[in-house]
Amino acid sequence: MNLRIHVTFLPHEDAETSMAFFRDVLDFEVRNDVGYDGMRWITVGPPDQPDTSIVLFPPAADPGITPEELTVVREMMAKGTFSSLVLATSDLDEVFERLQRHDADIVQEPIDQDYGVRDCAVRDPAGNMIRIQERE
Repeated sequence: MNLRIHVTFLPHEDAETSMAFFRDVLDFEVRNDVGYDGMRWITVGPPDQPDTSIVLFPPAADPGITPEELTVVREMMAKGTFSSLVLATSDLDEVFERLQRHDADIVQEPIDQDYGVRDCAVRDPAGNMIRIQERE
């Protein structure tokens, strides 16, 4: 069996702000921008990984979500406990400096973790937790 990660989803509350973060701060390319019924789905990804994408989606788009559930989702997003993403880089210090220059919501500065990983953490504009690990 040959399985690869192709697409994953992260929620957003403000399409323009989320797109700007992934495009301008993380230097991802915007691959698709689809609007429907007042909502937007934006596909982004690393330029050197054309087969791996993140779809930024409006959580209210789920037809089965109740208003109460949507409130809980939004509260969890605001705290950074609803969705997360782990990225990797060969130069964590360079990435962290870029995050600081763009006034990203820093959660944790680069640190050597007890479990053998050096990483940092930020929240995207929707509150999603993004951890960035240093990998060779």
